[in-house]
Order: sequence, then C-alpha cells, then structure tokens
Amino acid sequence: MRTLQSVLVAAMAAFVAQPGTLPAQDLNVPLPTDSIEHLLAYAPFEPPAVLIGTRSPNDRTQRVELLFEDGTVLLTKWAPAPRGGNRFNNVPRYEIAAYEIQKLFLDEPDFVVPPTVPRIVSLEWYEAVNDDVDPTFSGAASVLVVLQYFLYGVTDEGVFDLQRFEADSLYARHWANANLFTHLIWHSDSNPGNLLISTFDGNPRVFSVDNGVAFRSPDSNRGTEWRTLHVNRFPGATVERLRGLSEARLRAELGVLAQFEIVDGELVRVGPAANLDPGDGVREEDGVVQIGLTDREISEIWNRIEAFLARVDQGRLTTF
Repeated sequence: MRTLQSVLVAAMAAFVAQPGTLPAQDLNVPLPTDSIEHLLAYAPFEPPAVLIGTRSPNDRTQRVELLFEDGTVLLTKWAPAPRGGNRFNNVPRYEIAAYEIQKLFLDEPDFVVPPTVPRIVSLEWYEAVNDDVDPTFSGAASVLVVLQYFLYGVTDEGVFDLQRFEADSLYARHWANANLFTHLIWHSDSNPGNLLISTFDGNPRVFSVDNGVAFRSPDSNRGTEWRTLHVNRFPGATVERLRGLSEARLRAELGVLAQFEIVDGELVRVGPAANLDPGDGVREEDGVVQIGLTDREISEIWNRIEAFLARVDQGRLTTF
C-alpha cells in the first residue's frame, strides 16, 4: 500500500491538473465528491493486485487501492453484491440510498456518508482478482460492486461526547447532522467502526460509513443505538432544508437509484427510467435491472421527517 502522504499527493496532483474544478473539502475528503463519484462509477482502473478484508481477512468488504488511467489513486471500500442483489447486511440499494438522501438536506462539506456508488465489472475481470464470486443477476456475466471512498484520518473513538457537544459548536453541528441522518435512515447496526470522527484538528466531521442495516432491514445483533436522537438541538439550516422537502421529491430521488441493461450478456449502466415496480427494491424486467427504495421505505423516511419537524415546532427540539 502507498503511504497516506503519497496517496494524498497523487490525488491532489490529479485534482490540480483539472481546471475549473472546485477546491477540495478538507483532508478527510481531499477531492470534490462529484469528482470522486465519477472516478468510482465510470473511470477505467487497473485490476487491483489484492483484495484485503476491511476489518479482518474474511470480511465481506475489502479495502482496495484503485489506480485510474489519469494517475489518480483512491483507497476504496469494495463490496460485491450478493446473488440477486439483496441479503441481510449486504443491500447495495441501502448503501447508495444513504449516500443520496444526505444530499437532500446537507451541504457537501457536511456530508456524513463518503462518496458511494454502484459499479459493474465483468465476471471474467473479477475472477482474475478473486474467483470466489457469482454473477449478481441471472442472464448477465457481471458483478455489481458498491464502491465507497475510504476515509483518511478518522477514528471510532469519542464519536459522541455530550460534554463536547455542549462546548464546541462546530462539533455540535457535525454530530447533530450525523445523528439526524442516522435517525432518518433508521440506522440499525451499532457495530464499532460504523460511525467515525475526523482526527484532523479544526474540523471534527462525523461520518457514517456502513449503512446496509437501515431503512426496513432487520436489526443487527450489535444494537440500534444510532437510530435514536441523542441531542435536542440541530443546525437551523439543516432543519430548513428538511422543511423544503416533499414526499414526492423523495420518491423522485430515491425510487430509482441506478438502472442497468443487459447488453451482449453483460450489465451496462444506463440512465434511470420510470420505476418498474415501486413495491420492490430490486426490479428485473425484459433485460432491465433497477435498484431503489420501495414506496413503503420512502414513506417511512417521510414519516420520520414529519415527526422530527413537529418536535421542532412544538419546542421539544431547538435549533442553533
């Protein structure tokens, strides 16, 4: 593995070479998120030399260093989808929905989930790296992989500190946004390491990096601590962004998160079309595969938003 310094230098060099791009957010996410999204979703990269378990050798997710054609290097969490695209604690549409929903009420410097995108790789390509994999959907020799930008400079220690929340307004903003996010998605896995805080001085961002046990997922046996609101005040700007949402907007943004078509026996990502079945999160029809949240899952998010705003209006929750 390259050192942290060399990875950051390579990433920033690639960034500087692209005129017109926005400046980097901070040291945790050194490139604009849309640049990272594009690289992970579409840009060609070299087959990784090795897939290393994220937390243990046999972990279902791997830590992968990706080298792109333009020379950019990104350390990435790599998670192949299960056969059929849905299994407890491996639900690609939940991970992608969690990344997308934050965009509806948070600004980019406050994003809680690092860039997370679906990527299709051919079965033949994947087997050259690891032959212990199956095609994700019938009729296509392809594997759906969820790629998430791997954060630098974070820890799972001291993520929530009530005394710090009361004394440090910047920490309070980041924590309140993160906790509101985990509440809205009904985050149901308190496994250590799922919530992280920056170790860089001056910007104590809080991140949620594993969101597959959420929405209508069964609860994890590690607890459901993060779906509860732990504080009673929240950034006013975040609350006003929530007020501007509607259930129809949630359906438009989250109903179809990604769409693929079978072309010459392999899946190809295409632009989203009309929802094939709002009652199902994984839809397959005439060579088309869609993933998204169901109407019921979206309605439950909306209900939580309305309940949260009602508590603010009643004075039970305040803003700052």
